[in-house]
Amino acid sequence: MPVGLRTTISERQRRLGFELKQLREHAGLSAGEAAERINMSRGQLSHIELGRTSVLTDRLLDLCQTYGRAEEPYVSALVAMSEATGKGWWSAYRKVIGTGPRNLAELEDSARELRTHQPLFIPGLLQTEEYARAIFLSPKLGFENIDEALAFRMERQRALTAGSPPAVHAVIHEAALHMRFGGATILRQQLLHLVELARLPHVTIQIYPFTAEAYGALSGPFHYVRPTLPELATVVLEQPTGLLYLTEREQLGQYDTLFEQLSDHALPPINPSAASSPQATKDSTALLQHLLYSL
Repeated sequence: MPVGLRTTISERQRRLGFELKQLREHAGLSAGEAAERINMSRGQLSHIELGRTSVLTDRLLDLCQTYGRAEEPYVSALVAMSEATGKGWWSAYRKVIGTGPRNLAELEDSARELRTHQPLFIPGLLQTEEYARAIFLSPKLGFENIDEALAFRMERQRALTAGSPPAVHAVIHEAALHMRFGGATILRQQLLHLVELARLPHVTIQIYPFTAEAYGALSGPFHYVRPTLPELATVVLEQPTGLLYLTEREQLGQYDTLFEQLSDHALPPINPSAASSPQATKDSTALLQHLLYSL
């Protein structure tokens, strides 16, 4: 690889390059044509589009102008992506935590809305420390650096109580509430923790019941991270080989629709104020009460 090019490319850097490539292709320009218009070599532009090298702000503005996308707030969002250092609390874990979780943490740091669907686990942002530890200690799941991974997960949760926290909307399949990682006591503490988190005004938690439509079966776990500008959102898929990031407009639209379907067919959100009163209708609160009573 030529000197000066990045050996490790973050998801933010990759996304910026991908966004510029999409703009160029939408404008009907080849890499050579676009590079010539702003006095840049084709190789330089190719490296920028692959996230291998940075782009000066003036050059970025020239590219946006050339591609016909000079409007705000879109351009400002691209400039912010380009000028970001990528450093944050997650930087301290560089030697012990893989790039996937650190990329996710950086995306969440600038998010305005987080949507998540989990069929078999409580979402990481909503897990108690004991529940998360029980998962990490599961022998066949192959987790390494357990203490560091646990500390990293707990650090991620600070976003929920930050000064300007993102709106968090979780749809959790009922199956996840029956998975007794660490035993009944840990699960009971976890379910009670969901009730407490639902007291936060920016947190919405719904349970997707066994009796609902099949949408829950059509989706695996995913995390939808929306920054201030929705078109720069990212869908993060959890796979055995690691995290997969989806950023194309069509993909974002598909997961927008899927999450709305999941939410529409899930039970009404957990309402802590109704937790101690009889439920006239079946909702997420009533289901949690039933499960807690059975533990």
